[in-house]
Amino acid sequence: MEDHATLRLEERPQDVLLVTLDRPEVANAFNTQTALDLTAVFESAGSHRCVVLTGAGERAFCAGGDLKERNALTDEQWHAQHKIFERMFRAVRDCPVPVIAAVNGAAYAGGLELLLHCDFAYTSKNARFALTEVSLGIMPGGGGTQTLARAIGERRAKEVILAARPFSAEEALAWGVVNKLCEPDEVLPETLGAASRVAANAPLAVRQAKRAIHGGLQMQLGDAMRFEIENYNRLVGSEDRREGIRAFNEKRKPVFKGR
Repeated sequence: MEDHATLRLEERPQDVLLVTLDRPEVANAFNTQTALDLTAVFESAGSHRCVVLTGAGERAFCAGGDLKERNALTDEQWHAQHKIFERMFRAVRDCPVPVIAAVNGAAYAGGLELLLHCDFAYTSKNARFALTEVSLGIMPGGGGTQTLARAIGERRAKEVILAARPFSAEEALAWGVVNKLCEPDEVLPETLGAASRVAANAPLAVRQAKRAIHGGLQMQLGDAMRFEIENYNRLVGSEDRREGIRAFNEKRKPVFKGR
């Protein structure tokens, strides 16, 4: 697979796509080109069964927006660039297949927002997390005020955001920001292992389940239950549903084709 200017892409077994932010010299901070590259990748990621997102090196997953690039922007240019960033975050959030973050170092500002748009995350024990925007005269603008509050609760999110308070990997695990702590050299292998487990399941079922969880959490329970059934019913006529039940009864491993 062809790399983009700021990313490295690698096809892994079972149709897993590994996406690496490749700007280690600036702690994998994203500039305009990175945002364009990520948008292009995630808007076309539906041909895979799972995506793993990580950063190059051990220093950082992603330090957020590249402030050196932003230093020379006029107000109008700032707004224009931020619209590109907004599309990037939407592309990750709305990716139809599961996206797992392998957090190999610091996830600050937009880097933490990027992580929060992934479906779940494994992290190095050495990682640190923060939404530092208010210390720079701005505020989280990549969904952080919404996604962090949903992950850790309103009062704790206010403390983290309003005080620009960093938190540790242990706190991230306890609060539900990440799912597992790993030794630094085990983060990527553990995350790829999780991606393989996801990819081994029926791809249509995985997509519909992701859609039901994400969409249903924005609804009242009764509406969410109906939304779940809508997604469930779309699977009844699929070849994969018939294959899964047939394989169970024949005591063999199913061969899912995403149809």
